[in-house]
Amino acid sequence: MTETALTKSPAANPAAADPAATRLAFIVPETRSGERLDRAIAAEAPDLGQPTLSRSRVKALIEQGMVTVANPETTGPDKAAQTIDDPSYRVKPGQEVAVTVPPAEDAVPQGQVIPLDIVYEDADLIVLNKPAGMVVHPAPGNPDQTLVNALIAHCGDSLSGIGGVKRPGIVHRIDKDTSGLMVVAKNDQAHQTLSAAFARHDIERSYQCVTWGVPQPREGRIEGNIGRDSHDRKKMAVVKSGGKHAVTHYKVLKPLGDGAALVECRLETGRTHQIRVHLSTMGFGLIGDPVYGRATPARRNRLVPPAREAALAFPRQALHAASLGFRHPRTGETLRWEVPLPADLAHLIEQLGTVLATR
Repeated sequence: MTETALTKSPAANPAAADPAATRLAFIVPETRSGERLDRAIAAEAPDLGQPTLSRSRVKALIEQGMVTVANPETTGPDKAAQTIDDPSYRVKPGQEVAVTVPPAEDAVPQGQVIPLDIVYEDADLIVLNKPAGMVVHPAPGNPDQTLVNALIAHCGDSLSGIGGVKRPGIVHRIDKDTSGLMVVAKNDQAHQTLSAAFARHDIERSYQCVTWGVPQPREGRIEGNIGRDSHDRKKMAVVKSGGKHAVTHYKVLKPLGDGAALVECRLETGRTHQIRVHLSTMGFGLIGDPVYGRATPARRNRLVPPAREAALAFPRQALHAASLGFRHPRTGETLRWEVPLPADLAHLIEQLGTVLATR
């Protein structure tokens, strides 16, 4: 038995608040017990008046935080509707599934001439140093002026269809306010080969960041599944059940007194906000991170006033993708690049170091 509701849905994704979005809802029947969430929704879609809602589209909606699942027959926190971002989640009879379908947008991003800091390019791929503040691909709230718009202008029609219409050439992402190295595929073979390497975790990636406090021990391994925060669906968190396996290796490169440190992080996996979440869980969030890096007064007060002011004024998460390495998708050659810290991060560290030197 199915039911359809056409109302606004307050899901975790900002697009869910769009008045033009459509909300579909159904109760999981016995016949779909244990079925994947994406398959169940796609199968129910025709009865909900959405015959063209393909499984690939459903999978994208789930990963974007547009699907919630509630267990009305249970009590406690499991009863409330929870955002599910894993398409392979197995449904149970009686669960209430709600899907928010945003209104259609322009299918093809337009090229825009935006300067790119390209560190390597050949016929198969581009490696670039993304500046902080640049969004990787168009999304609600950022329809243009993205890296994808710049890449389309740079590469022309050669990116068409590679990796999806909205994200042509994009193999992986880094957050808008994170700077540093990214690789972009220029053809299908390169995209498939690089995507497979990322899926196998066969990619070398290291980041540098500035933390509130000095992580203890000064070198270690953080392991903890990452999923949606049960208290704030717009955030990620280390979760006790569900989520995706995540491992971060960290090392303190330079203590900045007792109140901050320059830290290197190497990713064994690549989950949404992984470094920010893992370090925050240890109690050493990133300076400038408005979501995960808010330091306690005790932590802030370990910095002398001038250093504290510099840290509090830093306008973004202090995170930089410093190195990237992989095998070339065509030749098999091992490639590796490093880029220095951008000026704003280098200046922050200099400010903290200067203050320490004059204490």
